[in-house]
Amino acid sequence: MNKKTVIICISLLLSIVMFVIVQHQQTPDPLTIEQEVEQDIEDEKHTEERDDEVGEKEEVDDSPLMSMLTEAVQSTIHFFTQKETKIVAIGDSLTQGVGDSTERGGFVGILDRTINREEKLAHFENYGKKGDRTDQLIERLDSTDIQASIREADIVLITIGANDIMQVVKENITNLTYEPFSEARKLYETRLHSLFNTLKNINKDANIYLVGFYNPFAKYFPQIKELEAIVTDWNETSEQVTQEFHRVTYIPTDDLFKETDEELFAEDNFHPNTVGYHRIAQRVLDYLIAEER
Repeated sequence: MNKKTVIICISLLLSIVMFVIVQHQQTPDPLTIEQEVEQDIEDEKHTEERDDEVGEKEEVDDSPLMSMLTEAVQSTIHFFTQKETKIVAIGDSLTQGVGDSTERGGFVGILDRTINREEKLAHFENYGKKGDRTDQLIERLDSTDIQASIREADIVLITIGANDIMQVVKENITNLTYEPFSEARKLYETRLHSLFNTLKNINKDANIYLVGFYNPFAKYFPQIKELEAIVTDWNETSEQVTQEFHRVTYIPTDDLFKETDEELFAEDNFHPNTVGYHRIAQRVLDYLIAEER
């Protein structure tokens, strides 16, 4: 791709990112999976009824959800019945569950409600915080409460990295090129090492899962290849770093949001909606089954 084309693509990227930043800042802070999905859909219906004075919302098609997670859930439940399990989630807005219209904790909430549908098989604690970058998450690990929680954890789930990319955008908003993202990725790699070392110092026996991030712009701007390249590069870095540590696993999610006509994003066009979070939950369950038994 020549320099002129890159400049044009970056200009388009700038417009997109500015929209996302504004929307992102405005976003407010067993057992059958069929039952869990039905509950989420019912909650969405109640939300729609409460918002009738604002205007009708598009109804959620629950048919794709009804077939999700069933096999994974049954296998996972068998695993969780073997012992008492503590799962700690740390990270950014994806861990917090921003975009989930039911306001029930995104993919972490789905895992909790599914695994603990009939009886308490696993204890969940969620320390997700909207806007967190890797450096900020590392700082939060100094918290006595978070350290105490991780010290007792069997499983640690992490989403982090998307806001590191957004930070690059904000710092280079008047001269946005690919190079700053490449430079920042090296710093991100260093911070990931620091993050995992810190977690291992707190609890060397916990199984840690780093959930990768996706390209929210791919569906609407597939012609801007730089966007996909940035996300791919950063995800590859994430996976490479996890491979250097014992009991640390990378969970890809980028493919879950590609080549589908299903609406998987919230109104801010950045975070997953309830359907998107169900997809992430299914992927996480798949990895728990493979790694934890």
